[in-house]
Amino acid sequence: MSEKSFDVVVIGGGPGGYVAAIRAAQLKMKVALVEANHLGGICLNWGCIPTKALLRSAEIYHYAKHADQFGLKVSGLEFDTQKIVERSRGVAKQLSGGIGHLLKKNKVTVFDGFGKLKGKGKLSVEKDGKVIEELSAKHIIIATGARARILPGLEPDGEMVVTYKEAMVPKTMPKSMVVVGSGAIGIEFASFYNTLGVDVTVIEVMDRILPVEDEEISNHAKKQFEKQGMKFITGATVKGLDKSKTNVKVKVEGKDKKAQELTVDRVIMAVGIVANTENIGLENTKVKLDRGHIVTDGYLATDEPNVYAIGDVTGAPWLAHKASHEGVICVEKIAGQNDVHPMIKTNIPGCTYCHPQIASVGITEAVAKEQGYKVKVGRFPFMGNGKAIALGEPEGLVKTIFDEKTGELLGAHMVGAEVTELIQGYVIGKTMEATEADFMHTIFPHPTLSEMMHESVLDAYGKVIHF
Repeated sequence: MSEKSFDVVVIGGGPGGYVAAIRAAQLKMKVALVEANHLGGICLNWGCIPTKALLRSAEIYHYAKHADQFGLKVSGLEFDTQKIVERSRGVAKQLSGGIGHLLKKNKVTVFDGFGKLKGKGKLSVEKDGKVIEELSAKHIIIATGARARILPGLEPDGEMVVTYKEAMVPKTMPKSMVVVGSGAIGIEFASFYNTLGVDVTVIEVMDRILPVEDEEISNHAKKQFEKQGMKFITGATVKGLDKSKTNVKVKVEGKDKKAQELTVDRVIMAVGIVANTENIGLENTKVKLDRGHIVTDGYLATDEPNVYAIGDVTGAPWLAHKASHEGVICVEKIAGQNDVHPMIKTNIPGCTYCHPQIASVGITEAVAKEQGYKVKVGRFPFMGNGKAIALGEPEGLVKTIFDEKTGELLGAHMVGAEVTELIQGYVIGKTMEATEADFMHTIFPHPTLSEMMHESVLDAYGKVIHF
């Protein structure tokens, strides 16, 4: 078996890996990508994309159920679980094929197998336990991603107790469900199943849901979810799962040590992720781990010369767009470009595609105060926006946090219709280091939801017009 040489070899074809490979190819490097399962990774195949397809079906069903509010009549409304799932899988398949086309177009050599580091720029590609290729590279980028965290005693069985993967392809709709974990993944699945008529209870170990979001936003979201029929148990842990062929008894204990038992048809475990660092040959390198994640510098270099890591394998935030951007930073630094800037994590937006949607960038009000900032905080409710009223989406809030001394935007936090599309306006402003004056002097089109962004900034400085 002859050794094949490359300038860059990327291990993992997710949103970090394939973007890094394409950017390296654009910069005239000879590039290989090693991927064992699906091009596009978890995000495209079993995460970001197919879940949004599911949530879109649920959203349309929700609007159809409330058609009378828009002067419309809908009778005989039903949904077909299998067709909803088929559409979601079809969307993922279409986009996964597109990644293959992009890699081919950019002349990236793709190896189907598991990449394993051998030290000193060497790696092997393994398939079914056998070495099928031996590669050498001037630079190696680890982009192996992460998988669902499994808690001892609460292991999924793929039927009664499931992870995101099985939750994405239900054969039938259960009547009742417990979702363990109220981060973005847990809340999105809770929202999807609740909208389609499932009795959903969310259990969260922290004292509030969506704990990484601004407290005001998570409280607002919780009230809206409860209006839709979702139930929440916060400050609680799951102590055991007693499974039968027809249901699961979930033993829950609060911080006061009081116990209760819920009997449901299904349980979704959404309690975080574990980085994929096993069996990739790290023992043959000087790569260091911190709490299970690969340690890198600002340009994604590890302690092993010419070995880098990007995406979920390097730690929070575990977001596809963070991985992609890290891939670009890493490759451009390898290429010796002079205008490469390290990632500023507070400029990374986070989005949750439940109903209502949630989006944020920067730090929360509580964190800003903890860090010693004297803040100016602006708020604007959806109820004060003409477009929101016309859309039939009057519930929501836009909140902005500024440094009183400099006018720097410290954070923006939103809950309501289409806020996952709106947040980029604040992200651009934050990246450009815009001040309150820049936002105030920007003309926002009318009538749009984006006007609330303007009004929230104005409110922080006592200049709000429409509320």
